[in-house]
Amino acid sequence: MKKPREESQILEELTSLATSPGYAHAVAHICNRDNVILIKGKLKPSDMNWLFNGERLIRTEIMTILGVMAKKPLDLSPQEPKVVERYVKQTDSLMRELHDAMSYPMFASLFNAMKAGIEPQTPWHGPGMREPIFYGTESAYAFQYRDFVPEKFGQDDAWLLKSKGFTSSQARIIAKTMCSLIDEKGTRLLSDARETNTPPETWLPAFEFSVDEVAFRSRVSKDVVEAFFRAFAFVGDNPGFREVGDFNEVAARPLLPTDRGTVLLFSHYAICEALYESPFFWMWDDKSYRQTASTHRGIFTEQFAARRLARVFGAGHVHVNVNLHRGKDIVGEADVLVIYGDRLIIVQAKAKKLTIAARKGNDNQLKADFAAAIQDSYDQGWTCANEMLAGGCRLVDDKDKEVQLPASIKEVFLFSLVSEHYPALAFQASQSLKSQTTDVIRAPFVMDVFLLDTLTEMLATPLRLLGYVKLRVAVSDKLMSGHELTVLGYHLKKNLWLDDKYDTVILEDSVAQDLDAAMLVRRENLPGDATPEGILTRMRGTRYESLIEEIEARADPATLELGFHLLSMSEDSCKNVHRILETITRQTKLDGKRHDVTLASSAPPGGVSFHCNPTPSSEAIAVLEAHCTKRKYKERAAQWFGVSVSPSGQVQFGVTLDFPWEASKEMEMLTADMKPGAKVRDVLPVHAQAVKHMKLGRNDPCSCGSGLKYKRCCLSEPRAFGRS
Repeated sequence: MKKPREESQILEELTSLATSPGYAHAVAHICNRDNVILIKGKLKPSDMNWLFNGERLIRTEIMTILGVMAKKPLDLSPQEPKVVERYVKQTDSLMRELHDAMSYPMFASLFNAMKAGIEPQTPWHGPGMREPIFYGTESAYAFQYRDFVPEKFGQDDAWLLKSKGFTSSQARIIAKTMCSLIDEKGTRLLSDARETNTPPETWLPAFEFSVDEVAFRSRVSKDVVEAFFRAFAFVGDNPGFREVGDFNEVAARPLLPTDRGTVLLFSHYAICEALYESPFFWMWDDKSYRQTASTHRGIFTEQFAARRLARVFGAGHVHVNVNLHRGKDIVGEADVLVIYGDRLIIVQAKAKKLTIAARKGNDNQLKADFAAAIQDSYDQGWTCANEMLAGGCRLVDDKDKEVQLPASIKEVFLFSLVSEHYPALAFQASQSLKSQTTDVIRAPFVMDVFLLDTLTEMLATPLRLLGYVKLRVAVSDKLMSGHELTVLGYHLKKNLWLDDKYDTVILEDSVAQDLDAAMLVRRENLPGDATPEGILTRMRGTRYESLIEEIEARADPATLELGFHLLSMSEDSCKNVHRILETITRQTKLDGKRHDVTLASSAPPGGVSFHCNPTPSSEAIAVLEAHCTKRKYKERAAQWFGVSVSPSGQVQFGVTLDFPWEASKEMEMLTADMKPGAKVRDVLPVHAQAVKHMKLGRNDPCSCGSGLKYKRCCLSEPRAFGRS
């Protein structure tokens, strides 16, 4: 295995190149090439293919280039196209070489172990972590950084206005305006190039701004825009940036002043991230305000989580800063506690980020940072969960109001939440988090505020969100991905249920492009589909979807587990549920009798007995429970459900049987004459024929389920069976 050049040599050559005359034109070319999405009509997931191309330079690579370019005064001298093209090719080559150099320690360790015939040690520590940290998928969308700023720093507006000359909301408006101007200027340059059939002489004008134009477009006063420019303008020669992982001043102050009274901003992401991260460090430098800033930072994380979860579960189900009292002692504190049916979510929030030493591969610092940001929050959540399950605790929230736990708790989910960008968070959690589980406490879910925002945006109902969390933590030991957004993107397309036959599943980042497109449509008001095509769209308007909504509206533990089972089904099984409910509800409407159909499945294992009863009663509940008990035993299943619906399809009651299958002489006798469950494809035609051939009177309810009399419906206008 050939050893690449040292990083220091590569960066030295890159610095020499980046400080060449007119190199800024090459940067503009690269940023236009690698950061721009071309849209024709509606935004489609395929429009984002280039963003997942391994040949493009990612944000951290571009910021590295800008960091070394800033070591000398900015040179904007015009250059011949062939010179700019040579700059770009040399840059691409050096960045590929840098990637190889950063990857070498990891691959060398594995190669040497194989060569020596010994078991290789895990490469994911110290120097081996530098590559995934530097090249990891972005944890946040640019618009999340931008739009969270007023929420994060709103309480600090008085300090910002006094010390910097603008408020958090004004800063957001200015940043959004500059990003819009980049898009407009770039579009004009592209349009002009297509009209003349010649490429632009330079893409630099797309990234250049004056105070006057930003003030005019943003409708923010000129003095406030000038204050914003001063706060985020780079000054000096970036002396601390000597190697990858060092603090890069350009990342904190991405506006590069020119000698013509303007500034250059090369990407949306740069200004939005700086806007989200830099103000705290300004406040930290003010010793008299340091403690207040820290307090506000912690409050933001907790309140953010509470607000996002309340949008899904309702404010009445979400409690903040819940202290656990045992006698006179406080034995734990849950930053946010969600109680929904017999399920709990315990959120422990931290305002931590990865330090520079850790980014550079210092193994001790990596461990210390992870412990402070993730391990501590998980341990706190674990303590709270066990105290709640032990019973005897009195729970009191931040309003001194007692919080009542459910009589029995089926599952507890632990969320470890960080408020800052934490590179390769999902990967580090899979490698370093020390956790445990019980029959009730599930594996932890580690996330940042950006993922929580996306989860609650796309899975906006309690059953959908909890159903995903159940599936996600169940496969935490077999699923590998660069980021949790990739996993969520896969779930929205395919459903996350993974067959036990797979030991390890690896997801590519491109899996998330449908989700990325949908979030852009939702948050940036772009034309396109606001929901990825998949599990949220394929069953729209069906009885299956109506059943899910009915279960969610009740939040009843007896039917909640059924909801999770339904959400974990394959698409074919979901369609069968719709067909079953259509058939048995129509039959009951026609003959006024009870009708049943059972749907058994192997993935996930178990089954559902569907029951349509015109008049629900306690006797009907007992009959359904007895039927489900026998069917569960006959099918040797660990889990079985029964659901009774009215002729209109509304849920009447549910039965959940969730316990291991055990052989029983008594049950053998009770099920001796019970026939094996029929296949849905065999059952439905029989029921369908019964409905189809039943003779209707003119005044009977129509078999189509419209609610009209036969004479006023299908007698005069025949309809195909199965349509509503």
